[in-house]
Amino acid sequence: MRLPTLLLLLCCLAGTARAQVQSDASTSDDLLVRLTRDEAVAYENGEGVPRDPVRAAQLYCQAARQGDAESQYNLAWMYANGRGIDRNDATASFFFHAAAEQGLPQAVRMLERVGQPGTDIPDCMRPPAPVVAAAVQATPAAAAPAAELRSNGPKYIVDLVKTIAPEYRVDPQLALAFIQVESNFDVVAQSPKNAQGLMQLIPETAARFNVKRPFDPAQNIRGGLAYIRWLLAYYRGDVTLVAAAYNAGEGAVNRYRGVPPYAETLGYVSRILKSSRMLTHPFDTTVTEASPQLAVMRKF
Repeated sequence: MRLPTLLLLLCCLAGTARAQVQSDASTSDDLLVRLTRDEAVAYENGEGVPRDPVRAAQLYCQAARQGDAESQYNLAWMYANGRGIDRNDATASFFFHAAAEQGLPQAVRMLERVGQPGTDIPDCMRPPAPVVAAAVQATPAAAAPAAELRSNGPKYIVDLVKTIAPEYRVDPQLALAFIQVESNFDVVAQSPKNAQGLMQLIPETAARFNVKRPFDPAQNIRGGLAYIRWLLAYYRGDVTLVAAAYNAGEGAVNRYRGVPPYAETLGYVSRILKSSRMLTHPFDTTVTEASPQLAVMRKF
């Protein structure tokens, strides 16, 4: 039977997870997502359990919230076809688009048949309300904090960050978290999407913040910190939203009114928060206006 097997696997997983080193956490999370999707498939099709489309939709949405593209697609299909639940073309479009944006081929093909998603976010996908940080006044650069920074990066890069970060009113620990996650301190890192240097600036972002030599460590750090300073003001100090926007773009964060349901972005945000140990950060209100979606996010 599928459910007893699932419960046994979950119990084994829970017992094993306590003995695993920290680096195995993401693998365990991925397995739990897959198990949740498998359970949803069972309820959708009545495989080993009584068929229960409502329960299937709930489970699919749990996995979809964690960025599982297959669950997003399957849930979209249920809504598009009224498969045991009320048909809802707007909700179907939302999930088809989320899966397609992660590159799921069958979801990409479905975009030719569905319209643009509406402005509503499905209830089960609504993120927690953003946390509120303190605004700071636009004042001259503050001195670097005396506290020892947590970093395994090369000393010359850490020293650069300690010198430059206060000019942008960004905590050096947060800056180092972005560098570690983006490039692991590789000055010449270059991604398949042509993101370059320590803070993996794409050409558009480099141009936006006047970075002429993206492989120059100091220039790259300045460009990345300028963008982080802008994002901190735009999202009023919410580090979760700042990290999500640095990875997926502020357009995606605004559209989803929170962290986009992409597996890559969810993992990225988790690593930034873990490395920086920050949820909020002071911000400068003179840098830019707040995101027009921020007030809506805080109502969820």
